[in-house]
Amino acid sequence: MHIAYLTPEYPHELCPASGGLGSSIKNMAEALVEKGVQVSIILYGQEIDKHFDENGLRFYFIKQKSYQVGGWYLYRKYLQGRINRIIKKETIDLIEAPDWTGITAFMKFEVPLLIRMNGTDAYFCALENRKQKFKNRFFEREAMKNANRILAVSDFTGRKTMEVLKLNRGYEVIPNSISIEDFKPSENNPEPNRILYFGSIIRKKGVLELAEIFNEVAKQYKEAKLLLAGRDVVDIFENVSTWELFKGKLSKEAAKQFEYIGSLDYSMVRKEIEKANVVVLPSFAEALPMTWLEAMAMEKALVTSNIGWAPEVMIDGETGFTVDPRDHQLYAEKILQLLKDKNLAGNMGKAARKRVEEKFSTEVVAEKNIRFYEEVLQKWKNSSINN
Repeated sequence: MHIAYLTPEYPHELCPASGGLGSSIKNMAEALVEKGVQVSIILYGQEIDKHFDENGLRFYFIKQKSYQVGGWYLYRKYLQGRINRIIKKETIDLIEAPDWTGITAFMKFEVPLLIRMNGTDAYFCALENRKQKFKNRFFEREAMKNANRILAVSDFTGRKTMEVLKLNRGYEVIPNSISIEDFKPSENNPEPNRILYFGSIIRKKGVLELAEIFNEVAKQYKEAKLLLAGRDVVDIFENVSTWELFKGKLSKEAAKQFEYIGSLDYSMVRKEIEKANVVVLPSFAEALPMTWLEAMAMEKALVTSNIGWAPEVMIDGETGFTVDPRDHQLYAEKILQLLKDKNLAGNMGKAARKRVEEKFSTEVVAEKNIRFYEEVLQKWKNSSINN
């Protein structure tokens, strides 16, 4: 079986940027290769044209092209031609593509197309109460309508996406996964009273609420220290740095107990997670967040949001606490409870690791993906014989 992942991002030095989508594809691709599945990564919208083999994977970087008119359509047709040639050359059996901005709208492939819902633009606009561009909604809906099969990384994401795009299609749920060998618990004790947020510094991740929450923490606990690690993003509503907005919300006391350590290399992020006593991830908009899985796998007690997808990842009161980020007082109380009770934080961290091992490890999720791919290919084969 030969699977190709079509994606705009992947954690590789030749790819300008990569986030949760790229990380989830990398985790799964490497796990599939270990199980004897051939995998190709087809990256569109890139700065270069290049293909090569690396770590058992075949990479195809496809350069972004510019058109004077109708680029949204012409680039898709250009990609279609390139991808179909790759399919033929490499004997690819199935293409998996993301739902974001409907890149596969108007494309036809010679193998089945699977779309995995990691969160469309329509989905995130709905969660953030933002207006979506008509063309993005149109492309996403067309892509979803024309896919042979659909997956969702969480049931909430699947249901919400179908509701927002006004589609009535079935989907399977297979979550994102992480390598539990790459995210092991630290042998060193965490630094006392150290609270960590890691991820983009952006409104939808709840960081502006976190400023208000930490004001409450700092008021009650002078030893607490909050660290923010991540890339600053211009706020979509106020068109200024989100980091500046965050600073403006901090009280004088909280500002003394806070540090922004900026965007870090991934290995450095892991070191910060190791040192953290409590991890806070109060996001308003996710599909199934990789950051949550990473912190859980490293046996960290979390205080997260309680929105939508949260119960599919966290067990409130067991793997940490899930709280509405807008309830600043309650959120602060849960952080303080974990800071002051080592045994509680330790037990929750162990329960979090166990949940990841059982439900979100690449070993477990790769098997689910393989079974699903085999089912899709068998139905495709039967359909081709009958036709």
